[in-house]
Amino acid sequence: MTKYIFVTGGVVSGLGKGITAASLGRLLKARGLKVAAQKLDPYINVDPGTMSPYQHGEVYVTEDGAETDLDLGHYERFIDEDLNKYSNLTTGKVYWSVLNKERRGEYLGETVQVIPHITNTIKEFIYSVGKKTDADVVITEIGGTIGDIESQPFLEAVRQISLELGPKNSLFIHVTLVPFLRGSDEHKTKPTQHSVKELRGMGINPNIIVLRADEPLEDNIFKKIAMFCNVREDCVIENITIPVLYKAPLMLEKSNFSEVVCRELDINAPEPDLAEWNTLIEKIEGRTKKVTIGLVGKYVQLHDAYLSVAEALRHAGYAAGAFVDIKWIDSETLTPANTAQILSCCDGLIIPGGFGSRGIEGMICAARYARENETPLLGICLGMQIMVIEFARSILGLADANSGEFDENSQHKVIDFMPDQSETIAKGGTLRLGAYPCHITPGTVLHRCYGTDLIQERHRHRYEFNNDYREALIQAGLTVGGLSPDGHIVETIEITPHPFYVGVQFHPEFKSRPNKPHPLFCGLVNSSLEANIKRNS
Repeated sequence: MTKYIFVTGGVVSGLGKGITAASLGRLLKARGLKVAAQKLDPYINVDPGTMSPYQHGEVYVTEDGAETDLDLGHYERFIDEDLNKYSNLTTGKVYWSVLNKERRGEYLGETVQVIPHITNTIKEFIYSVGKKTDADVVITEIGGTIGDIESQPFLEAVRQISLELGPKNSLFIHVTLVPFLRGSDEHKTKPTQHSVKELRGMGINPNIIVLRADEPLEDNIFKKIAMFCNVREDCVIENITIPVLYKAPLMLEKSNFSEVVCRELDINAPEPDLAEWNTLIEKIEGRTKKVTIGLVGKYVQLHDAYLSVAEALRHAGYAAGAFVDIKWIDSETLTPANTAQILSCCDGLIIPGGFGSRGIEGMICAARYARENETPLLGICLGMQIMVIEFARSILGLADANSGEFDENSQHKVIDFMPDQSETIAKGGTLRLGAYPCHITPGTVLHRCYGTDLIQERHRHRYEFNNDYREALIQAGLTVGGLSPDGHIVETIEITPHPFYVGVQFHPEFKSRPNKPHPLFCGLVNSSLEANIKRNS
């Protein structure tokens, strides 16, 4: 029987519930259990696909094309399991489903209410993850903070699930902040006590309390919280702020986190085999080299907008024994006059994905600089499109070359709408989403990185390479490194003999894992390290 773990947060937002849930997933997997994870988000958007990156951070895309919360990226990176469309649920999706059922007459004239119709829909979704994955344990994170009105239907649904499943088949983990007051030089437990009281007022008694703090907690803190929050003392787990996220599972296991969880759920599982994870940490701690990668984007004020890209760069750095120093560069600040000065300190560059015309000309400046100075460059999605536009302008001589997204009046739209799309199409959920196959051209840099002829990568885009210009661009020196199986869609481009100038229409960052870095990011980091040696020799 599938066991269900529910993770809630209290006191303040941003405590790292996702990291706690992901770390637990890694620990349970290390015990030989099959683990699935999901996130319940209280916002009314159907998904984050149309939300501003400044508000929400990046949109994480699953193999089956779901646009999801960035916490799912943490789950995949830690647990190393592909998630799916059942892994992220929003209030918007719930109400969309219920209202459509009501319109179809499926409720047979009933008065549609939050209880039972909304809560039943949530419950069905939670159960579906266990059924679809046949997981031993499903870890469900509930977004927001206890006390938020938006989260109440989700909390009521999981309360009902705990009753339906019975004892030892469900578990509640509550993550709270324990603040440290400098004036009195002591940690305070009252916020946690009040948060637990709020949770209990909703009919939920937490089984385990995870205490987030910046500094180690005194022994009396654990005893006090155990006493006043009505949990066993070993069910109070310390979660200290650490510089490297991937140390979190080992840190939590020092408090016997997974052992306590297994005991509370009556799971008989062997001790966790953390040899692979320990090796990863040894690599992280053993880095001696340093490389600077310039990330040229339009949302750099919020680093979470490029969370998976940044993590993928770090993963490649771990494998190469290098600290990757990311230089965050606002593309709006780049001009033909200052690009060389701003980018000269970078060993390599990356132009990530994005939408809209803002900052585009600065990205084009960065692509030209990388091409002319043999600076390693990886262009992702929009980044690849930028590289095509720059090449068409500078090499092919098409001065007004552009994307139809940025200039619909351009005479040379080297990037344009995907087939069968138009400007009238709705924005939500209509992109090319999820995993698609790509045939790699032998002898290319792409082939050298992957070491195979066929790959499968995740996409999130509406515009693509315009085949009307394919032959002319190839004749001018652009190399098509990868195509869709039917040969119609240009998936990747590169330039030879440039050491590393690769653009891909897909998002390789979503498949990078700390212990399995993505080959394209490894290619970029390794080429950048070589560039660093040349610059300093």
